[in-house]
Amino acid sequence: MDEQEIVSKVRQCVATALGRDEDEVQVDKKLQSDLEAESIDYLDITFQLEKAFGISIDKDELFPQKIFQDEELVKNGVVTEKGLQFLEEKLPFADLATFRKDPRVTRVPDLFTVGLLVNYVKTKLASS
Repeated sequence: MDEQEIVSKVRQCVATALGRDEDEVQVDKKLQSDLEAESIDYLDITFQLEKAFGISIDKDELFPQKIFQDEELVKNGVVTEKGLQFLEEKLPFADLATFRKDPRVTRVPDLFTVGLLVNYVKTKLASS
């Protein structure tokens, strides 16, 4: 499957999960702030991706919730160095360079874009 096919299928999955027009779902769009995804929507996005690509996505593999729950990963509203290492480990397909400059925990949802999902699926397909 080439990259354009992956992008198209991911966009379809997100559009279906969020009840959006596929034209609204561009790779640079943030799931939460641009496309108004809520926590329950992340489960549906995961399900749609599993179904469309024939992959299995473990709990917290794509959307690791621990970053919001572990006091060692976040101190005073800022993701710690240990938290940044956790994100790098859990999200090797994410571009954390910009986030590292301003690692406020409130900015974590901004990491989750349609493009991140595309990178995730490419990584997942390559490893299977």
